[in-house]
Parts: sequence; C-alpha cells; structure tokens
Amino acid sequence: MSNKVWFITGASRGFGVLIAQQALARGDSVVATARDPQSVIKALGEHPNLLAVRLDVRLEAQAITVAQQALERFGRIDVLVNNAGYGLLGAVEEASGTEIRDLYETNVFGLLNVTRAVLPSMRERGAGHIVNISSVGGYSAYAGWGVYSSTKFAVEGLSEAMHMELAPLGIKVTVVEPGFFRTDFLDASSLVSTSTRIEDYAETVGAMRTFAAGKNHQQPGDPAKLAIAMLQLADSAEPPQRLQLGADTVARVREKNAFVDAEMAQWLDLAVSTDFDDVKQAA
Repeated sequence: MSNKVWFITGASRGFGVLIAQQALARGDSVVATARDPQSVIKALGEHPNLLAVRLDVRLEAQAITVAQQALERFGRIDVLVNNAGYGLLGAVEEASGTEIRDLYETNVFGLLNVTRAVLPSMRERGAGHIVNISSVGGYSAYAGWGVYSSTKFAVEGLSEAMHMELAPLGIKVTVVEPGFFRTDFLDASSLVSTSTRIEDYAETVGAMRTFAAGKNHQQPGDPAKLAIAMLQLADSAEPPQRLQLGADTVARVREKNAFVDAEMAQWLDLAVSTDFDDVKQAA
C-alpha cells in the first residue's frame, strides 16, 4: 500500500525523526509523538501530512487519546513504530530500584501502552504492522547493559508472542535489532548511568563505560540508512519476525547462536535426562 500512515513514538530525534523524514518525503502521513511536540515540528518542519502530538508513553490514557487523534486525522494507522526509549549503563547490582522501574516504565510498559491503544483499530481493519525497536542487546546481553538488555529482552518476547497472536488477524509484527548506530544514544540525553558505582566491577562494567564514551558518535551504523531500511521493511508483503540491522548485530547474533548450540550439545545428556522414563526422548 502506498501512502501509508505511520505512528512513531520518540520522533523528535534519533531513529524516530529520521524515519518520519523519509516517510514524509515519499508522501506518507506521519503521526510523530514526543513529550514536547514543538521539538518534532522544529526537527521536521510544518508539513500537511504531519501530526505532531504530545505523548508520554508512560501514560496509558494519553496513549489512547493520541491514537484516537491519529484516527480522526488520517482515518487509520498502517505502521506503528515503538521507538521511544532510553539506555541505562551500569552493573545489575549498581542499578537502584528506582532506576530500574523508571527504565521499565518507558521501554516496556510504555511500549505496551501505545501498542494496546493502536491495536483495536488495526484489528477492526484486519491490517497493520507493528514494528518494535529492540537492540542487539535484546538478543545478546553485554556487561554493563544488563538492566537495559532485560527491557529489550522483554520487547523481544512480547514481539514473538504478538507475532503469533496477530498473524491470523492480518497484522504483522517485527522486532528490529539495531547494532551501534551513530545517533545520540550514548549521549546524556538518551543514556543514564547508574548513580552507584562499585569498584569490583571496574574490569567489566568500568571497561564498558570507557568503551561507550569512546564510541560516542563513532559507531559504525548509519542512521540515515536505517531509516531507509525501515521503509523497505514496512513495504514488505512478508516482513520478518526479526530484523537485524548492522553488521555488528549480525556478527553478535551468529556468535550467540553458535555458543548456545555448542553449550547445549555439551550438556545435552543432562538436559534430556529430566523427562519421565516412559517419555520417548526427542533428542
């Protein structure tokens, strides 16, 4: 379908604004949400096919209202891009309960709020595509990113289940796993560092902090190319359940898959030993 209607969260900067720009440039309509809608207009300019709306994804009632505004303006929502989120850098032990809950409120519960708000209209039409932005860290965790990765692991699990639940209803679901892209993700505007630091983690998490600081705006991924790829994904008649973006993500996924296969083979006898004796071993 040409002239799609996009609903993009976190659309004032980063991936969100670039996807919105590409969609508008080819004639699509975009509902671009952010906590400050003026920042969206500043980034994208005034456009007849743009609806810039205030949305704090943590507020379920607001998400429902904004979804209704989108339908009133454009009549439908073809592609939902759950892009809003931020990072937390620190060891699992270093993260406070407040830091963890705040992260989940945006990265997980916020995604759920918006998805539940948009899905009724998609189900009514029997069409739509939900694109959940995860991370390479949503498939394979890294030291220092444990809590952040756990939110993205949650997004991956939700996406897998929704893929199965919504396919019979004509709705497609894809979880996108970007690697390190040259955005502001490693800036203070998108990344929170735990207030507590424990010296025992200097060789692991401390090293990751140093690595992240050095990689800021030196990442290998081109955000503009990601935005173009997202349009190609949305146009696909048979989009994938998962889409890895970036050679670093592809390498990491292959590395983890090989590790899991090798470890399972090493422990296979014990793994299959726990069934009842009269159960035929599938292995």
